[in-house]
Amino acid sequence: MFVRIVAVGKIKERGIREALEDYYGRIGHYARFEEIELKDGDPSEVERRFEKAIPEGARVIALEVEGKALDSHGFAKLVGSAEDTAVRHLVFLIGGSYGLPKAVRARAEQELSLSRMTLPHRLARLFLAEQIYRAFTILRGEPYSH
Repeated sequence: MFVRIVAVGKIKERGIREALEDYYGRIGHYARFEEIELKDGDPSEVERRFEKAIPEGARVIALEVEGKALDSHGFAKLVGSAEDTAVRHLVFLIGGSYGLPKAVRARAEQELSLSRMTLPHRLARLFLAEQIYRAFTILRGEPYSH
């Protein structure tokens, strides 16, 4: 399976970037992984960039504050379901300061909420990366998640 995070904005803070790279490397032990950072700008351009970054036939999950809240085990079931049904691409979308364009949200199979609070995109990305890694450890019965 190929896991992809597509997010608006470039993370420049070194500490957050280093933490992300650490989790991305860990995720890479379980699945192929890619992060795509999209340039913010005109909403129609952002929409076009998102559409270009979503592979045909991908299972798309949009992160939205109004989305469904899951605990870590529920999230692991979502990831495990993608593995079990031979999903080739599992794509997570994170919008910019104005959220995800409506047409992009419509492509999503599911909307998830990381928190009822609005998170800065860089923290949402870090939180998501950690949860993806945690999901794989839960699915494999590894000791990271007690």
